[in-house]
Amino acid sequence: MRRRARGFTLVELLVVMAIAAVVMTAVPTLFSAAFPGLEMKSAARRTAATLRLARESAIRRGEETAVLVDLEHHRLTLAGYRALSLPERLSLRLEAASSELIDEQRGTIRFFPDGSSTGGRLVLAHGGHGYQIGVTWLTGRIELDSWSE
Repeated sequence: MRRRARGFTLVELLVVMAIAAVVMTAVPTLFSAAFPGLEMKSAARRTAATLRLARESAIRRGEETAVLVDLEHHRLTLAGYRALSLPERLSLRLEAASSELIDEQRGTIRFFPDGSSTGGRLVLAHGGHGYQIGVTWLTGRIELDSWSE
């Protein structure tokens, strides 16, 4: 009697790996659609991190550093780093010093070498609630808080 070797064939393994790849590409999309609050919180945290990076960069380099906020394209740009794109489904609002507003859709939050800033506030919202990222002008401190209308 011949004993049959136990295990999986190469074809079976490839089929399972292909199915797993398809499922793994669909899962992030399903989670963001099922949990818009998670997507919003993640975007708020990334926004705060970008602002903190700008402040640290200004202190480390000893020169002014600005974060350009583009409301129309849902983008934050910090020179020397890649731009942060925010989800289109979120509404984005910028409150900044009038001297830092370029036009209706663009403005900057500027950080200085001593750690201070021009101050401002970014609000990311969806469905009447969201997060606000505040920048204190005197200290340049960045705070992330929940927000609702």
